Amino acid sequence: AVGAAAMEEAAAHNGSAGAGPGAPAAARPPATPEGMALAYGSLVLMALLPIFFGALRSVSCAKSKNSSEMPETITSRDAARFPIVASCTLLGLYLFFKIFSQEYINLLLSMYFFVLGILALSHTISPMMNRFFPANFPNKQYQLLFTQGSGESKEEIVNYEFDTKDLVCLALSSVVGVWYLLRKHWIANNLFGLAFSLNGVELLHLNNVSTGCILLGGLFIYDVFWVFGTNVMVTVAKSFEAPIKLVFPQDLLEKGLEADNFAMLGLGDIVIPGHWALLLLPSSLKKNTHTYFYTSFVAYIFGLGLTIFIMHIFKHAQPALLYLVPACIGFPLLVALAKGEVTEMFSYESSAEILPHTPRLTHFPTVSGSPASLADSMQQKLSCPRRRRQQSPSAM
Repeated sequence: AVGAAAMEEAAAHNGSAGAGPGAPAAARPPATPEGMALAYGSLVLMALLPIFFGALRSVSCAKSKNSSEMPETITSRDAARFPIVASCTLLGLYLFFKIFSQEYINLLLSMYFFVLGILALSHTISPMMNRFFPANFPNKQYQLLFTQGSGESKEEIVNYEFDTKDLVCLALSSVVGVWYLLRKHWIANNLFGLAFSLNGVELLHLNNVSTGCILLGGLFIYDVFWVFGTNVMVTVAKSFEAPIKLVFPQDLLEKGLEADNFAMLGLGDIVIPGHWALLLLPSSLKKNTHTYFYTSFVAYIFGLGLTIFIMHIFKHAQPALLYLVPACIGFPLLVALAKGEVTEMFSYESSAEILPHTPRLTHFPTVSGSPASLADSMQQKLSCPRRRRQQSPSAM
């Protein structure tokens, strides 16, 4: 739920030096125009990377794997429930921070996301790292198997195959994890955030355009209500010590890597539009063109830029989905109207073209766009594009 948090100007990143989340804005000097331009430009670039590469990896993964290993699909019923469950989770987190000590809650969350971040980052860098291993590298195969019951009622809970190369990637990711756990540094936070975002785009799919409209429309209302209607979203986003947002310092030019005046973008504002772009990618490839996919990219950049502009005009945190949703739906729809393909666009089923027999999302993620739900999905399908893993859905 916090993953869909608004972009907030000069938000204090948790764990930064200087002032904590509750420090007054006057404690920091105003950001320079150059610093703000660098920060928001970097956020836009970082947001585009997991959408683009997550979509390409997802399509490549789907073409190379059998039907039993396909990424899970979000149906219309799942999409309609997303905002409701996300709202309950967000309100629950808000109450937890009000009732219990923020220090202890964030300690538990840090340990939780430490483990999930290592797994997500390892899965993200694994295909890239394979190019650096020599041909004679001693690569042994391993299998991690957990079962439940015995005899005919015996059921596999986890059946994960991995090798020595995977262990190397896991060790490298653990270094980043320890760095984040000890320092809460913004670079380590962003490495985990990018990994969560890429895995979220890659491993969860929308089944058709109507489902995408339901999901985006529901989260549009969710984001606007919790940012403008209450202070719940901003309060939780500033209190939540976890890599559930990308951050970039606006005072990087003045303070270097120790900068502490951050602009931020929630992961939900990346993953949700990323699902929409991925849905339009196979639709475009059907006609041997990337028209709708690139149109959604342009729409995303426009929506994010508009968010930043409005935020500086009104000097208030903005729900990014307020601008992203109309842009991401409106731009491709205008293209479809111009090409006379609106009916074809809404009747298109992604699973029928790229993802045949894609399994349905049988367990609804507890948090919309959150690292917890993304990492759970990742753990269920961790093998793409190299690994082969089968397990029954676990309770989220």
